[in-house]
Amino acid sequence: MISVDGSNKAFFERVYEVVAQIPWGRVTTYGAIARYLGAGQSARMVGWAMNHSHKLEIEIPAHRVVNRKGLLTGKYHFGGSFVMSELLNNENIKVDNDQIVNFEDCFWDPAAELPMPKLP
Repeated sequence: MISVDGSNKAFFERVYEVVAQIPWGRVTTYGAIARYLGAGQSARMVGWAMNHSHKLEIEIPAHRVVNRKGLLTGKYHFGGSFVMSELLNNENIKVDNDQIVNFEDCFWDPAAELPMPKLP
């Protein structure tokens, strides 16, 4: 289990476990992760988990999580405004003006790809 401090520890850990499984060259959304975890109204909380992910002892592919329209809304949490875009480009995901090109083609839905999670 990934270690996190704070009152949202269990939820954040579950988010990180999903994010760790996003395949290379694919992206998902805050909302898709929230829905998969049975917390459909918690997309913003998934975003907070991603903002906190830079404090983890292990790396997770947080750059593969974008908003529902494929926009790189979390780009400023990567140590520079172009780092997230560069990481995605390195995975053959084309980004133009902070928008993933052909977003539907590289979208990964955890609900369709992973077994249903065990609820706490």
